[in-house]
Amino acid sequence: MLALQVRTASSSSSVSQHDQQGFVQRFNSQFDHQKMEETLRQLGELLLGSVPTIILLAVLYILYTFLVHRPLTAVLAERRSLTQGAMEKARADIATAEARTADYEQRLREARQKIFKKQEAQRQQANQTRAQAVDHARARAQEQVKHARVGIEEDKTQAMSKLQSEAGRLATEIVRTVMRPMTSPSQVGGQ
Repeated sequence: MLALQVRTASSSSSVSQHDQQGFVQRFNSQFDHQKMEETLRQLGELLLGSVPTIILLAVLYILYTFLVHRPLTAVLAERRSLTQGAMEKARADIATAEARTADYEQRLREARQKIFKKQEAQRQQANQTRAQAVDHARARAQEQVKHARVGIEEDKTQAMSKLQSEAGRLATEIVRTVMRPMTSPSQVGGQ
């Protein structure tokens, strides 16, 4: 009996533990269920309270999109296209200016080459003219020297012939004078 009582006491204690655990679980599940319902109810109230705010935000977004964002985007796009257009025009103008500069430099080089060629041709012509003048002057000088030599030769020949005739005459006179009889000094003085 005592064993039966111990069993009963132990079984009643195990039943009471089991009952306690069930109670705790039921309490916890009810408590969890109550908490969940309370949380859901509060969440629903919050959502219901935020509906005007959501509608207001949606209206503000729509107004912002139509009144500010689209016109601002259009203005920025136009500004960007104008800026890009201006930059492209500036690049085109720079390219045109560079092409004109290159063309001008090419023309300038060609003009300088023409001037140098013309100057060289004039220099060569002047050198040829000078050379012709020198050749002409040299030829005239040589002709004059030749005539002068001929004249000198003629003068020399004339001078030689004069000298020879004069020498002959002087020789004859000397011989006559030497050969003439000597006359006395009284005759020479008395005459």
